Amino acid sequence: MRIGLVSDTHNLVRPEIFPALEGVELILHAGDVGGRAVIDELSAIAPVRAVYGNTDMAGEPGLQAHLALVIDGLSIHVSHGHEVGGSPTAEKLLSRYTADIIVFGHTHQPLVERSGRRLVINPGAAGPRRFKLQPSVALLTVENAKAEASIVWL
Repeated sequence: MRIGLVSDTHNLVRPEIFPALEGVELILHAGDVGGRAVIDELSAIAPVRAVYGNTDMAGEPGLQAHLALVIDGLSIHVSHGHEVGGSPTAEKLLSRYTADIIVFGHTHQPLVERSGRRLVINPGAAGPRRFKLQPSVALLTVENAKAEASIVWL
C-alpha cells in the first residue's frame, strides 16, 4: 500500500502536492492542518485521516489527537509531535510510542529515520515556506509487513 504523508499545511494546499501524491491509497496528515478545506482538497487525491497540531483546534471535526492504524501487520502511530514537549525528536517519539511506524510533524524538518525495525517519519511542511526550509511531503510504502519511506520535495 502506498500512503501519502503530509504535515504542517497551515491552510495551504500547494498545487505540487497533487502530482507528488498521485496514486496513493491513503493520506495521513500529521497536524497543523489549517481547516476543513485542506482535508476536503486533499480528499480529491485519496481518503484522508488527520490529527490536530498545536495551531489547530482540538476537537475540530475530522481531526483527532492521534491515529493508531495497522496496515499489513505493521502498527502506525500518527500525532503532531508537540505533545512530547519542546521539539519532538525520533528518540523522544520512539520512547513514548510503541508503534512500528511513527509519523509526526511540528518541526517542519523532513526526517526518515530507522531504529531497528521501527521507522520514524516527519514529512516536513507542505504549507507556507518557513524557516528557509523547502516544502515537502513523504511517501510510505507498506508491503509484506515491511515499510519504506522517502521524502518528496515540492
